[in-house]
Amino acid sequence: MRRRLINSTLAVVLVVIAVFGVSLVIVETRTITSSAQERVHSEADRLVAIVDSRLMGSDRITAGVLRDQVGTERYALIEIPGRSPIEIGSKPDGDVIAATAVGEQGETVTVQEPRSRVTGEVGRTLLMIGTVALLAVVAAVLLAVRQANRLASPLTDLAETAERLGSGDPRPRHKRYAVPELDRVADVLDSSAERIARMLTAERRLAADASHQLRTPLTALSMRLEEITLTDDPDTVKEEATIALAQVERLTDVVERLLTNSRDPRTGSAVTFDLDEVVMQQIAEWRPAYRGVGRAIVCSGKRHLRAVGTPGAVAQVLAALIENSLMHGGGTVALRTRVTGNQVVIEVTDEGPGVPAELGSRIFERTISGRNSTGIGLAVARDLAEADGGRLEMLQQQPPVFGLFLSRTRLKDVPAEADPKTIR
Repeated sequence: MRRRLINSTLAVVLVVIAVFGVSLVIVETRTITSSAQERVHSEADRLVAIVDSRLMGSDRITAGVLRDQVGTERYALIEIPGRSPIEIGSKPDGDVIAATAVGEQGETVTVQEPRSRVTGEVGRTLLMIGTVALLAVVAAVLLAVRQANRLASPLTDLAETAERLGSGDPRPRHKRYAVPELDRVADVLDSSAERIARMLTAERRLAADASHQLRTPLTALSMRLEEITLTDDPDTVKEEATIALAQVERLTDVVERLLTNSRDPRTGSAVTFDLDEVVMQQIAEWRPAYRGVGRAIVCSGKRHLRAVGTPGAVAQVLAALIENSLMHGGGTVALRTRVTGNQVVIEVTDEGPGVPAELGSRIFERTISGRNSTGIGLAVARDLAEADGGRLEMLQQQPPVFGLFLSRTRLKDVPAEADPKTIR
């Protein structure tokens, strides 16, 4: 592209120089020739006037007297009736420019100038025009190179940006080139880079969330299947198989929930459900794990509560809190249910050292963990709670107390005089 821009600019300049240069050469040649002819005529008229004045005054007319009146490069022939011709200067050879003037006494003055002098002036003029034309060509080439670089370099940058996007590097460059059309392309590429970055972030987040959220149901399912392989009692096999099927259903719910949240985190399928059933299910699933490390998990508080939300999502939030207590807490883990206003609260606490002070305000951020863990569990749990219209908070750092707040009434069931701000 650079070569085409330079060639096209140079071609335009050469055409302009050829058109105007030839015209200028013709005009200057004619002007120089006309000026030389006028000089010779003027010289002849001036010389004949001098001869007339001397003849009228009876002054002596000789070549020596008139030599100073003729230019060194010109030749003059003075013819006076009854006298010998007077020659001043050397008669030029070759082509000449001549002019003849006749005086009042009948004398004739002829002045000649070699045409080579005119040719020399024309040559100098042509040299000057050629020099100017050459400078114009050089300037045109420099300007063409600059303009080509100004246009080609941004295109190269834009191509590199597009190539980086295609190779999986979605960082926007935010570089502009002071050319509206190219800046528009740069804007589109930067917008595309930002969209690709968001999609890649969402995909990585979904993968991380899926690996974390699926780990617990898969572990529980694996434990049930191991129980089936280790027993020959049909009743035990049937019971464990039933529990395994429930785990498969929960696993399916987890996958669907993750996919739904990845498309639109605000999308929910909240229903009114029995909170005791979800709490007892989680205690039953986690009791073997706690028993294996010599710890206990218990529940207390108000019973027979009904909450609004997605049972699967609530179960995942509780599982994240219970697993967090198993990994980072100590002693007995207690799940307490209570009512505050129009909300039901599920508190999860343990007897461990609690949350470090430096992590208190950041405990729900991704990658934030007090130990060697992923730091994803609590962040995913809060997202799931908020997607259901609830909220997850840390109520106390030492000993740790986490509270899951859920509404007891769906929004469409609220009386007109109720304040919607109190409903989560």
